Order: sequence, then structure tokens, then C-alpha cells
Amino acid sequence: MEKISQAFEKVKMNQAFEKVNVNQAFDKMKMLVGMEADNDDDEEAASSSSALQHQDSFMDDFNRNCTLSTKQRFYGFAICLASGLTCTLLSMLVFFHPIKFAITFTLGNLLSLGSTAFLIGPKRQVTMMLDPVRIYATAIYIASIIIALFCALYAHNKILTLLAIILEFGALVWYSLSYIPFARSMVSKIMLACFDTEF
Repeated sequence: MEKISQAFEKVKMNQAFEKVNVNQAFDKMKMLVGMEADNDDDEEAASSSSALQHQDSFMDDFNRNCTLSTKQRFYGFAICLASGLTCTLLSMLVFFHPIKFAITFTLGNLLSLGSTAFLIGPKRQVTMMLDPVRIYATAIYIASIIIALFCALYAHNKILTLLAIILEFGALVWYSLSYIPFARSMVSKIMLACFDTEF
């Protein structure tokens, strides 16, 4: 009988450890994507330290006032990403109308880009975009979006709009590669090897 009670205690302890490990893993995953862990002590400490700060930046105020639950963040991410991909795919239907294509393609890119702000938060999104590794890629990508919209909405020039779309697509690829370690250097080497004219 004693062995059975010891076995039950071991099972209970294993279940308790597994629950703690799962909670710790979930908290680490939340921290990895930029969410705060659900620790009551941490929340009280954060609220007391935030009360002591008198000057907060705009993004700190925005993040503090717009807190979302984990479920809401995933829903926002999924809806925004699905909308962005839908706009991007629908832009292929109007490919031969460069002005309509530029508007829907750019809107799809902006929605897809904004979807990650739901996962990691707008402050961390902006911080990652302005990281020295990808600051130039971000600047070129945002400039190409502005140029594409300008050419489509203001200039109404199909050739300039088509060139702006090509620039925007290239900037999107280069910006996306900045998040993958060594991807830009690998693509650069491949492109140099492909277009090497020496025989």
C-alpha cells in the first residue's frame, strides 16, 4: 500500500513539475515574441515603476494603453495577415492595370507588415525596423511604398507606377531577407555568381 501511495505522490509531483515547465515555456515564448509574461508580481512591479516615470515616450503610452490579451494578439495578427495576403493576391487580378495593382499591392504589403505589430507590439516592431542591420532596407522599403502610391494616385503614369511596383517588390524582398541570418549575403553572392560575365 505504501508503494502505491508513493507512486501517486510521484505522479502528482511529476504533474506539478510538468505544469510549471509548461507555464515557464509559455512565458518564455511570450517573452520571445515581445509579450509580457502573466506574473502578478511582475505586473505590480511594472505598474509601480511606470507610476514613477514622469516622462514617457509616445510609444510607451501607446503600448501601455493598448494592451491586448494573447488571444486578441493572435486574432489581430491572423486577421491582418489574411487581409494583407488577400489584397496582395487580389492585386494579381488587376495586374494589367498598374494603378489599381499598385494600390492593392501596397495595401496588402502594409497590412502584412502591420500584422507582426500585433505579435511583438508596435514599439518593438519600430525598434526592429530601425535596427542598424536593417535601417537601410526599411528606409528603401518605406520610400518605395510612398513612390508607388505617389505614381499611382497623383501622377497616374502607368510606366512610372510599374517601375515603382518593381522597386517596391525588390525592397520588400530585401527587407524580408534582413530578418533571416546571412540571407542577404547569400543572395548577394548568388546574384553575383549568376550575373558574372567573365568567361
